[in-house]
Amino acid sequence: MAVYTDITDEELAQLLADFDLGAALSLKGVAEGVENSNFLLETEAGRYFLTVYEKRVREEELPFFLGLMRWLHDHGYPSATPIADRAGEILKRVRGKPCAIVTFLSGLSVRRPTVAHCREAGEGLAALHLAAAGFPLSRHNDLGQAAWAPMFARLKAEAEGLKPGLSAVIDADLASLAARWPKALPAGVIHADYFPDNVFFTGGRFAGAIDFYFACNDMLAYDIAVALNAWCFEADGSFNITCARALVAGYESRRPLSAAERGALPVLAHGAAMRFFLTRLHDWRATPAGALVRPKDPLEYERKLAVHRSSPDLVLFGAAA
Repeated sequence: MAVYTDITDEELAQLLADFDLGAALSLKGVAEGVENSNFLLETEAGRYFLTVYEKRVREEELPFFLGLMRWLHDHGYPSATPIADRAGEILKRVRGKPCAIVTFLSGLSVRRPTVAHCREAGEGLAALHLAAAGFPLSRHNDLGQAAWAPMFARLKAEAEGLKPGLSAVIDADLASLAARWPKALPAGVIHADYFPDNVFFTGGRFAGAIDFYFACNDMLAYDIAVALNAWCFEADGSFNITCARALVAGYESRRPLSAAERGALPVLAHGAAMRFFLTRLHDWRATPAGALVRPKDPLEYERKLAVHRSSPDLVLFGAAA
């Protein structure tokens, strides 16, 4: 967790007193993610996750995130769901910060996805989009294309510190993306952070997704583009077209893409790489010294940007059609 919140036994007992979960047996910090403090909580009633919301997550947006998790669970999608206290409340406070207890989702994430994992992940992403249809709340994507240039204006010195000359390259990318960004593709609720560590498998089959705290309303194909970047690049920086074909095929087994969506995947993937490069660049300097997890390397996504820049249009994704 990027911002560590220490919870005492007394504070935990006071929190659990409002729930029918029994007494706490253990509470262990989980060194994953850079947005919130996460704890594996074991009580007399079972195993749960306790999340304390801090850093980027705005409290007024928590009803969207928590409501979406409950909606997906109620509509048959395998995901963790918030636990309500005896008064029916799911948003609580500890140490003056908002928090929630959610169910424990069984399964394992994979560090090196295979082609089969990519197909399963694609099918799971389509299932998420279908299950989220009709969710009554909405949230603007505040890390979408319109936010990238203003964000980078504050990070140019950091970019130059990583690699001399990088600032001008990113400026050119941003101008190109702004000119080519699609405007009228099918939209709905997207996960927006569908990385391998947020997807669980059991016996090689998709078992569910977690961490919906970047979820928002945007183009559905943009979510596929985020996943293509996250799942289909090898450790050496090369793009695995076989994995990309499998991920898109898995997605289309549940929700076929339109010709416009399929044709937009290259620019959407370029943009998705930009989004994660910029937020990693921000976090590279901003993560507190006491964090339990090191910030993720922005150069990983700078290399992905270079691939998209040098292989535009259908070179990467045409075969996935």
